[in-house]
Amino acid sequence: MKISIIAASIIAIGISAGVAIAQSNEPIQPIKPPSQINIGMVELGKKLYFDPRLSKSGFISCNSCHNLSRGGTDNIPTSIGDHWQQGPINAPTVLNSSLNVAQFWDGRAPDLKAQAGGPIANPGEMGFTHTLAIGVLESIPPYVREFKQVFGKDKITIEEVTLAIAEFEKTLSTPNSRFDLWLLGKKDALTADEMAGYKLFKESGCVACHNGPAVGGNSFQKMGVVEPYKANSPAEGRSAVTGKDSDRFNFKVPTLRNVEMTYPYFHDGAANTLTEAVDTMGRLQLGKKFTEAENAKVVAFLKTLTGDQPSFTLPILPPSSDATPRPTPFSK
Repeated sequence: MKISIIAASIIAIGISAGVAIAQSNEPIQPIKPPSQINIGMVELGKKLYFDPRLSKSGFISCNSCHNLSRGGTDNIPTSIGDHWQQGPINAPTVLNSSLNVAQFWDGRAPDLKAQAGGPIANPGEMGFTHTLAIGVLESIPPYVREFKQVFGKDKITIEEVTLAIAEFEKTLSTPNSRFDLWLLGKKDALTADEMAGYKLFKESGCVACHNGPAVGGNSFQKMGVVEPYKANSPAEGRSAVTGKDSDRFNFKVPTLRNVEMTYPYFHDGAANTLTEAVDTMGRLQLGKKFTEAENAKVVAFLKTLTGDQPSFTLPILPPSSDATPRPTPFSK
């Protein structure tokens, strides 16, 4: 059943609060919660998101690398995959990911549904196959019943699995940041230093790439425009998808929403702090060397982009049957 959402966490901002009309001329717009979701699909997708049985080891779930208690990421330079493999790239946050122009740093998945199936079958991530993952789900009677209730089909396929996970991920928006409140007219939502940081952010040219509701995520740009970037990762960016050398080291611009929570930064996780990230991006992308005071003000502004984090009841996963494979995290 499709329903409209009015997130309980949204702060009422209007005439009763004595605030002005939203700032319509800014390059950044407020985050809005999703307008429509399928509740049954979301609840099923939430279980699947947290269920490690979709991995070969029975130990890794979507939440392992996109931890919803840690800003939708894992706070390490590159993620840990099947049999403790080191991943080649930093895990981007899943928060507000429905606003992205495409998914993954190189944009190889056009939407959340396409993204959801990738890690399951990636030998360096969850290490499974779609066929085996479906077999696990079919061995768990409560899942069989729930898929039937939600999709009206007797057979579970990867199509339904990825649709459900994507529907849950659509709900992971983070409205009501202090910067959003300022955009919506609450003039005292930001301090003088935070306002000065936003002014620097605009005047320095950061908004050329970091704009829109997600403050990024809507374009691909070259990493290292003014100076070359020496990456700690073998990832080549968009060229791996398009095959064009001109797209080499072009990556999806990351969202800056909740950025104080999603360290370390860049596709290789090389910047451990916002101060370091602002300095690097200023020099490499804009040809600008921020002073220590300027850097601190930009960082202060960036921290105002932290919004309400997703809040929900942790799902209780259905128990395995005797036919369900048991976890084997240490097997070869």
